[in-house]
Amino acid sequence: MIYPVTVYGDQSLRKKAQPIEKNYEGLAEVIENMWETMYNSDGVGLAAPQVGLSIRIFIVDATSGAEEEPELKDFKKVFINPEIISTSGDEWIMNEGCLSLPEIREDVKRPEEVRIKYLDENFEPHEEVFKGFAGRIVQHEYDHLEGVLFVDYLSPLRRRLLKSKLMGIATGKVQPHYRIKIPVKSV
Repeated sequence: MIYPVTVYGDQSLRKKAQPIEKNYEGLAEVIENMWETMYNSDGVGLAAPQVGLSIRIFIVDATSGAEEEPELKDFKKVFINPEIISTSGDEWIMNEGCLSLPEIREDVKRPEEVRIKYLDENFEPHEEVFKGFAGRIVQHEYDHLEGVLFVDYLSPLRRRLLKSKLMGIATGKVQPHYRIKIPVKSV
């Protein structure tokens, strides 16, 4: 089932998501639906709050970037109850977009590397370091679990300049090619 993507203005995107247990009801179905939703929306990552679920799960599939970064060849993962341990390296700027902020792309500065521990879809523990594009995606999706959006990293002036676009998203004045859930109350 393809979920509608929750967009800017919905307060669920600003809440800290809650950890889940292995016996979370319908977990396999939720993960499958998230994959289907992400692929339908042409995303490379999707966090549960973006589909209205305030739980600590995000998925990533950056295999499409393997031509430019060969280490992305097998970068398709489920992250459950992730915890960033540290970030390191030089901060670098990259243009980011987000399914919850359709039609907005901005340059965002993030650290080059992230060390994260998480559980996979079988609740097996992992601790890994991701860098480059993989590290950026992990940090972006992790932010969703903390109630943070990439526009929060922009300067106050840049956010002011985007205000009308953001309000347009919050009031349903955008029409991306994927289904979205318009907030009941706008920001």
